Amino acid sequence: MPLDYILALGAFLFCAGLFVVITRKNAIMVLIGIELMLNAANLNLIAFSSFDTQALQGQVFSIFVITVAAAEAAVGLSIVVKVYKYFQTADLDKINDLKG
Repeated sequence: MPLDYILALGAFLFCAGLFVVITRKNAIMVLIGIELMLNAANLNLIAFSSFDTQALQGQVFSIFVITVAAAEAAVGLSIVVKVYKYFQTADLDKINDLKG
């Protein structure tokens, strides 16, 4: 498969994730959009790494990105659960108070 097609798929996934982050008001949907953007970046890293048989830096770096994304998802979801308990909503427009 040509590199152009894989990079176009990565760009499409990144734009779809960015669209979700910008347009959605639900905190969980925003987290899903961020995960989609991180996966698009991983796809590009692995695509570039696969076209050079000696270079493994892209694959190694994508493992680190996957690890950070998993930690971000766990921390993000725990924050969303706490915010939901306090405000009784996951709508980002309605969450405008910080408890001091």
